[in-house]
Amino acid sequence: MIKNYTLATNITRFFVYLILVILLLLTIIPVWLLIVNATRSTIEIQQGISMMPSVYTITNYKVLLSKGLDLPRGFLNSFSIAILTTIVTVYFSMLTAYGIVAYNFKGKKFLYSFILILVMIPMQLSIIGFYQYMVKIGLDDSYAALILPSIASATSVFFCKQYLESIMIQDLIDAGRIDGCSELGIFHQIMMPIAAPGAFTLGIFAFVGAWNNFFNAFILITSRDKYTLPMLVQTLRGDVYRHEYGAIYLGLAASVVPIIIIYFLFSRYIVNGISMGAVKE
Repeated sequence: MIKNYTLATNITRFFVYLILVILLLLTIIPVWLLIVNATRSTIEIQQGISMMPSVYTITNYKVLLSKGLDLPRGFLNSFSIAILTTIVTVYFSMLTAYGIVAYNFKGKKFLYSFILILVMIPMQLSIIGFYQYMVKIGLDDSYAALILPSIASATSVFFCKQYLESIMIQDLIDAGRIDGCSELGIFHQIMMPIAAPGAFTLGIFAFVGAWNNFFNAFILITSRDKYTLPMLVQTLRGDVYRHEYGAIYLGLAASVVPIIIIYFLFSRYIVNGISMGAVKE
């Protein structure tokens, strides 16, 4: 009986791992082909699929430069926006969520219900009014229009509230007050170190979202020297790149590889953040 149970368990485990390996390959192979094609020439790409890199990366990059596509500038623009957006999102979302979780005040339930409603409303529904507002205050064609709205990110506040509720230790807050620490001091010196895994998790998602933000940037940014990397990649669809497949793949890879690197560097914080947030003392 025990042998049959062990055999059934091993068979089940084998199929589970097999499915996971298949899903892993389905995820990795398209990305790998994208990176490989970025190193191949147009003729090589037209000849068929290859899993091995080639030697035409520099040539493809020169093609992009000759067509007026400034990848370093686009990379710098996207990286600056993503970093600032991440910092603003994490700090103010954690601060707002801390205020909701740590204090009891009139209208608290209404405020949180309002935040939940905002989570369910797509940004596209309010983009016309948002654009008109940015024009009136003079922030159109400015990075501020892409960064400052992240101060009031409803989705991030919702995530932070759920996380802080699972790790909040009221005794530590009371001890900080007894020691004479200010309310902001308690947040900075006590809560933020405790909530670091959740902050890193939110930071990764905020960075990826800001890096991939094409819709808002396309609506608000008009100067070509301010184009983000996704906006520059979108220009690869033009006629001047119709037969430059290697250059197109290089531009696409340039927008994807940084996200992959960031994820691999900080993925362990995602696991820690989810694990710690799932356990309530």
